[in-house]
This record gives sequence, C-alpha cells and structure tokens, in this order.
Amino acid sequence: MANDIYNYSVITNTAGKGFITHEDSRAFWRCSFQGNVWVAMDCRESRKWVARNNGISKTKAEAQAISDAITAEAQTTWDNDSREANAAVPEGKGSRPVNEVIP
Repeated sequence: MANDIYNYSVITNTAGKGFITHEDSRAFWRCSFQGNVWVAMDCRESRKWVARNNGISKTKAEAQAISDAITAEAQTTWDNDSREANAAVPEGKGSRPVNEVIP
C-alpha cells in the first residue's frame, strides 16, 4: 500500500543477481528494516521492483509492527542472556537492540 512518499512491503532479500539492479539503484531510494521490511520511494519503478521480487505490500503501521516484533524478540533474548555474557560484549558491538523508526 502506497502513500504520497513511500511504499512499504515485505520482501525476502534473495541477495542474488537481480534483487536490486543498477537500474533500480539509479531509479529510486530504498532501505531495509527488521523482518524483511522494505521502504522505497513511491514511484512506478519501485512498485515494479516490489512485484518482481514477490513483495507483499503493507501499510506503514503494518510494516512498523513487523519490525517492532522482530526487535522485541531480540530484546527478550538479550535480556534473558546472563549479565556476564552481555558485559563481555565490546562497547558498541552487540548492544541491546533498539526499535527502528520506519519513515
């Protein structure tokens, strides 16, 4: 589902040739978030990219909820780890996950 600026979708990144082409990179901005959520500039080319990669359109609220759920799971795992294990992680590496705000 698109709004005036962005479209939101869930797409599994195949990391293979053709997932994001040079043409895609030149045609529109896109960014990935937790839970295979992708936000892209809303334009014809980005909608074709979503379709080409079998993406499922989402509203902004749905996309944010998916990303938040993945982050909450990671936070629970972090919180349940021992304090000694968390303390042994170097500063800035592997710190407690935080929610990302989707534009």
